[in-house]
Amino acid sequence: MVFWEGYLSDESMGTFAPIAVYWIYAGMYQLLPPLDSYRLHTRKEEEQRNLVSMSSVVKGVLLQQLVQASVAELLFLATTKADSAGAPEQPSVLVQFMQILVAMLVMDTWQYFVHRYMHQNQFLYRHVHSQHHRLVVPYAIGALYNHPLEGLLLDTFGGAISFLITGMTARTAVIFFCFAVIKTVDDHCGLCLPGNVFHLFFQNNTAYHDIHHQLQGTKYNYSQPFFLVWDKIFGTHMAYNLVKRPEGGYEARPAKD
Repeated sequence: MVFWEGYLSDESMGTFAPIAVYWIYAGMYQLLPPLDSYRLHTRKEEEQRNLVSMSSVVKGVLLQQLVQASVAELLFLATTKADSAGAPEQPSVLVQFMQILVAMLVMDTWQYFVHRYMHQNQFLYRHVHSQHHRLVVPYAIGALYNHPLEGLLLDTFGGAISFLITGMTARTAVIFFCFAVIKTVDDHCGLCLPGNVFHLFFQNNTAYHDIHHQLQGTKYNYSQPFFLVWDKIFGTHMAYNLVKRPEGGYEARPAKD
């Protein structure tokens, strides 16, 4: 039994919970004090180097989430109608864990190749993917700031394919989609906080993705949001050294391996 049972369907939670979690988690980062001792870029860099205002970023994220919610509703509707026996029985915790792990690998695979192609195809980079790179200095609220077409192809379709391939229930999808959202937000937060569990358990983290947003790293570190598998296999992995800046904070310096 889950806390929303009797109030909302699993399908509705699968659609709207990731959106709520995005704004709660990203908003938490936004409300934190400056924390200059843990920032990967100074606040001055963020103001001077970013090419888009926060209001435009918020509008862009809301547009992507509108499309995301529409596709999710259609996806859940289609899979529910396909199951003539009614709501599927919830599998064991072990099965759900394995489904989520496989879904993570599927999402990583989809996003790596789509993301990489958007960099290699000059038309797609110039007219689509470059919108995300207007945030030269990423921050949490901008994690899903993308061109609408990129949001659909990279994130929304990536989530849908992961859901369909693993055969997870809508209830399991709530857990997976919310976790993926939290991880994506954290990868763009721009902070290396001590004790951050994502930095402890994932090499693909805030500093790793920050390298990709730097000029010398745009052809590397395409993997997102979980593992480094495809970067390692295809030679697009760029290691980094995390060093302290004299004026405070950290800097992720590329060190191609």
